[in-house]
Amino acid sequence: MRKFYSLYGRLLDLKGLYNAFKQVKRAKGAAGIDGQSLSDFEQNLVENLTALHQELSLKTYQPQSVKRVEIPKDGGGIRLLGVPTVRDRIVQQAIVDVLDPIFDPNFHPSSYGYRKGRSCHHAINKASMFIRQYQRQYVVDMDLSKCFDMLDHDLIIESIKRRVTDGSLLKLIRQFLESGVMINGTYEPTTIGSPQGGVISPLIANIYLDRFDQQMMARNHRIVRYADDILILCCTKKAAENAYETAKEILEGELKLEINKEKSHIAHSDEGIKFLGVEIKSRYTQIQPKKLTAFKNKVRDLTRRNGGKPLLQVIKELNPLLRGFSQYFRIANASKQFKALAGWIRRRLRSIQLRLWKKPERLHRWLKQHNYKPPFKQINMRVWNSSKSPLASYAMPNQWFTELGLFNLETVSIGKVFTYEYK
Repeated sequence: MRKFYSLYGRLLDLKGLYNAFKQVKRAKGAAGIDGQSLSDFEQNLVENLTALHQELSLKTYQPQSVKRVEIPKDGGGIRLLGVPTVRDRIVQQAIVDVLDPIFDPNFHPSSYGYRKGRSCHHAINKASMFIRQYQRQYVVDMDLSKCFDMLDHDLIIESIKRRVTDGSLLKLIRQFLESGVMINGTYEPTTIGSPQGGVISPLIANIYLDRFDQQMMARNHRIVRYADDILILCCTKKAAENAYETAKEILEGELKLEINKEKSHIAHSDEGIKFLGVEIKSRYTQIQPKKLTAFKNKVRDLTRRNGGKPLLQVIKELNPLLRGFSQYFRIANASKQFKALAGWIRRRLRSIQLRLWKKPERLHRWLKQHNYKPPFKQINMRVWNSSKSPLASYAMPNQWFTELGLFNLETVSIGKVFTYEYK
C-alpha cells in the first residue's frame, strides 16, 4: 500500500485555505473560545488567511483549546461537543482535504458515516439487503460508549502513519488532539479522544475504526457501520454470538474502546433492528416510534392554536420540517403513516384557522362565498373537536392547503431501495 511522505506543503496554499474556509462557512457553527464568529473572520478574510498561511509556513501555528458544549440527547443524558475556533476549523478542513483522498478509497465498503457520496439511506439499504436477500437475520447491534471521547491518541497517530509519514503533518494533528478543552473558563488537558464537533474528528474516527472493519471482513463477518453505529449480520444465533465476541475483542482489546453492554445485544430481524432512526424488519422497514413522537412534538410546537400567526406563516415555518422528515424517512415503508400524519397536520391547521376566524359567522360567510348553502350548524371555534367537523372540512378541503403551499406528505415516494454488491 502506497505511503505518502511530503504532505505538509499542501497546507501552504492560500487558495487551499480559502477553499477550506468556504467549506467551514457552509457548515456554519458557533464561535470558539476566542468569540470570533464566521462573519467576524470573513470581514478581514484576506488578512486572516494570510496570517494563518504565515504561521503554518513558519510552523508557529498553535491550535487553541476547544469550547465545551453540552447537547441534550433524545433518550436522556447529554452529548459533549467540542467547538474549535474558526481558524482552527479552517486548518482542520485543509488537513481533511489532504488526507481524505488518501484514506477514503481504501475504507471498508460497508462504512457509510461521514463519507462523500454515502448516507444513512445507503447504510439502511445495505443492512436491509443482508437481512432480506442473504437471510442474515440474526444481527449484533453494537453501541460504543462515547466513541469520540475514547479514541487513543497514540493509536490515532499509528493508524495515520500506516499511510502518511510526514512528521510535520503528524505533529500538527497531535497538537489538535492535545489542545485541551475549556469548560466554564477552566482549562482541562485532553489525553484521549478527538472532540465531537471538530472538523477533523469524523475522518479520524473512520481511520481509527477502519482497523475494526477490515479485521471483521477478513474473518468473513458482514458488517454495516455508520460512524459508531455498528451492525454485524449473521445467519444463525451461534454465529452472531461468535461475531459479538470477536468484535468485543477487537474494539475493547486492540482499539481501547468501550462497548455499552446495556445497549449492545443480539436481535432477530423479526423483532426489528433499530438503526439510524428506523426499524429494519424481515419484510419491511418502519420509522422508530420515538422518532415519530419527536416529529409530532415539533409539529405541535409550530401549530399552536393560540400562536396568533397567520396560517400562511405557520405553513411557511412548518414546510422545512415536513420536507426534512419525509426526505429522510422515505426510506421506510411508511405510506400509511405519512397519510395519517398529513391528515393530522391538516386538522391542526384547520383548528388554527377556526381560532383566527373567532366567530362562526365568519366561517359561514366563507362557506357561502364558496357556494355552500345554509343553514349551517353552530360550532365552537376554539375547541379541538371542531377541527374535525364537516363544516371545517368543507371550508378548508385538502386541495385548499395544497394551494396555500403546504407540503403534502402523501405525495412522497417511499420505500426506495438501492442495490449493492458486497465487496
